Amino acid sequence: MTETLNPSESASLTGERADLLRTLNKHRHFLRFTTRDLTDEQAGRRSTVSALCLGGLIKHVTAVERSWVNFILDGPSAMPDFSAMTEADFAARADEFRLLPGETLAGVLAEYAAVADRTDELIALLPDLDATQPLPNAPWFEPGVRWSARQVLLHLIAETAQHAGHADIIREGLDGAKSMG
Repeated sequence: MTETLNPSESASLTGERADLLRTLNKHRHFLRFTTRDLTDEQAGRRSTVSALCLGGLIKHVTAVERSWVNFILDGPSAMPDFSAMTEADFAARADEFRLLPGETLAGVLAEYAAVADRTDELIALLPDLDATQPLPNAPWFEPGVRWSARQVLLHLIAETAQHAGHADIIREGLDGAKSMG
């Protein structure tokens, strides 16, 4: 499943939005590419001392992208109050980084594609990339700071690129395959 706008939408999208989505889609491709030809067992396997696996990284990036798109639309109420998370909340969040029993690589990739399609559509149709929302409560955000839709999209690009790099290392540890080189 492709993660680009349909031809009629992408043909009309130009300038900054086209550049931002093209960059995000490039990094999405590299992240997905690390999972090529893997079984569900391989996608759930750790290949480094880290707790990360490829299926879990796809799940995490999917959840992050979904949350930030909801933030663009609904503000900080769309995201958890990270400063008030319980041990149970943190345990549930840790499951985001694992391919759990009953989950499949095909399933998490399909969910990622659906979230990506929603993001692409929103960015193409959003009236103003400068529209801001206050950031949610979290120890890593300065209180009172607001992010624009553009800043959120730049954050998603950085997050996806960083995790694509992690995924490349994990994949190479599994079977020697590389995304590049």
